[in-house]
Amino acid sequence: MPTSAAHAAECGVRSDGRLYCGNALGAKGYADRSYRSATRGTLTTGFNWFACWGHGDPHPGGNDIWYWTQLDNGAWGNVPAVSVKTGQNPAPGLREC
Repeated sequence: MPTSAAHAAECGVRSDGRLYCGNALGAKGYADRSYRSATRGTLTTGFNWFACWGHGDPHPGGNDIWYWTQLDNGAWGNVPAVSVKTGQNPAPGLREC
């Protein structure tokens, strides 16, 4: 999905139940909700969808929220909330997993 000014400003849960939001370029997705787990891939577009959220290890964002998504290589992974450009964590309206 191409990045645009509209995408950069958007961050919310759509009718399909997914969170669509900007993210840090090159954000890593991990096997578990921990930096100590294996890296499964990255997010390279700067705007992605996230299926749900869960608690994990604390990260530099000041909380322990991680988002579950399909990474750009097709693998699934947990992305720390510090890498997702939400206004608050967990993102309002997104289900917990």
